[in-house]
Amino acid sequence: MLLRLNDIAPDFNANTSQGPINFHEWMGNSWAILFSHPKDFTPVCTTELGYMAKIQPEFTKRNCKLIGLSVDPVENHIAWAKDIEETQGYLPRYPMIGDTELAVSKLYNMLPADEVGTSERRTAAANATVRSVFVIGPDKRIKLMLTYPMTTGRNFDEILRVLDSIQLTQEYKVATPVNWKQGEDVIIAASVNDEDASKLFPEGWKSIKPYLRVVKQPKKVQRPTSG
Repeated sequence: MLLRLNDIAPDFNANTSQGPINFHEWMGNSWAILFSHPKDFTPVCTTELGYMAKIQPEFTKRNCKLIGLSVDPVENHIAWAKDIEETQGYLPRYPMIGDTELAVSKLYNMLPADEVGTSERRTAAANATVRSVFVIGPDKRIKLMLTYPMTTGRNFDEILRVLDSIQLTQEYKVATPVNWKQGEDVIIAASVNDEDASKLFPEGWKSIKPYLRVVKQPKKVQRPTSG
């Protein structure tokens, strides 16, 4: 099944470095970042897992859980975590899925459904497409998907920025412009006409074009009243 934005994130049961989980139950009412890795003990991913361990509190503030995935066994994840702490200065405290049967990787279209075998004797190159990031909402729907090449370290500050944008634009009738960061001006959603916009944003906005209305980032929910 080809995954698209706003699809329900496939549910699964898996063994992790923190014990067995059911993914949807583990998420509960939280957001989640599922990020995958071609193989344990690889250089780029070592830096990535260490950085995610460093900024995990920022995701926690946003009601977002982190969970990693590699096709290697859980015991390898636990050993790898020690290397990550030693070299990056931060110990991963989020679970890491051991996808030895390639089941989750196939479920999330990171490997072909007809891929044969298990994690045994697979190389990082064979798993090159198992290098994706999924942002999943409390409604269990996929909000973002990104896949990176093996030689390019992922920008997890960007994932945090995107999470801020998604959470903001789901709560308010706004969109975020190019390179937007928390606290900067936003754009009134095109679906909101000027009459409703005046109720939602009583302090007004700047109209660059009729379709491009810039307003300060909202800090308090405001709803237009009927009648």
